[in-house]
Amino acid sequence: MAPTARPPVAKLMDYGKFKYETAQKAREARRNQVQTVIKEMKLRPKIDPHDYETKKGHVVRFLKAGDKVKVTIMFRGREQSRPELGFRLLQRLADDVVDLGSVESAPKQDGRNMIMVLAPHRQSRPKPPPAPTAAAS
Repeated sequence: MAPTARPPVAKLMDYGKFKYETAQKAREARRNQVQTVIKEMKLRPKIDPHDYETKKGHVVRFLKAGDKVKVTIMFRGREQSRPELGFRLLQRLADDVVDLGSVESAPKQDGRNMIMVLAPHRQSRPKPPPAPTAAAS
């Protein structure tokens, strides 16, 4: 393992053992990886107050679970000429859940839809359940 030495020094190793150990390290890295889940909530600009509260409750539940939420406002017909209504609705939703999450991507128009992404605060992510051990049996 010192190619500049005279004579060069090399180390003999078991290639099968080396492959096994690298596979174990890769498997452990995948186990510790956190999957990002994005839930979607669809609204309309002329939503009823009770329906809004129900949808907001779903968004709150998703954020408490540690998931990101993509909120989509769907415009149809003449509603497309009033995008400020959708923008105000998204701002209101963001203000209502400010204690659970923050706006990751600001509201932006995407064709007939307006999209905003909410992400939970760092400390609100639930800890994954501990892996069962063989010694506990």
